[in-house]
Amino acid sequence: MSLIGKEVAPFKAQAYQNGQFIEVTEANLKGKWSIVCFYPADFTFVCPTELGDLQDQYDALQALGVEVYSVSTDTHFTHKAWHDSSETIGKIKYIMIGDPSHTISRNFDVLIEEDGLADRGTFIIDPDGIVQAVEINAGGIGRDASTLVGKVKAAQYVRNNPGEVCPAKWQEGGETLKPGLDLVGKI
Repeated sequence: MSLIGKEVAPFKAQAYQNGQFIEVTEANLKGKWSIVCFYPADFTFVCPTELGDLQDQYDALQALGVEVYSVSTDTHFTHKAWHDSSETIGKIKYIMIGDPSHTISRNFDVLIEEDGLADRGTFIIDPDGIVQAVEINAGGIGRDASTLVGKVKAAQYVRNNPGEVCPAKWQEGGETLKPGLDLVGKI
């Protein structure tokens, strides 16, 4: 079942950010745009490349009013150890949530039950806590965080301009569509 249009389910978890342990709940995902990025595990291979790439986009996402949360089934202690020992992960400024109970991974339907690990899932969540976009990749396929900036801009545009939609490859300031009978069969 798709999570698009669904509200984020309740959770409470410990996280690591900028040298501190913090508590995060679903309430943190309300009031502004959020990206929740699940990955299989700390101290692995593709994961640090993705998380580093996400950090490279963090300033651009923050400028759009977006907070970023990475999530794995590791603990917040493991996140700190990885942050302290990896040059790539050491640059991360966004929140790294630990999900050892698998609650959040189950809520977002990305838990690989037999492995106790999360799939590579990315979720864009609006300020009401409603999922607006989902991308899930197989374990061996890393994600490109630069695509998130355009997706967030499109989601924000659609939210702020009811009745309009963004076509494929839409760029900020580009032409949008107003669905109606006059467009049927003409695109």
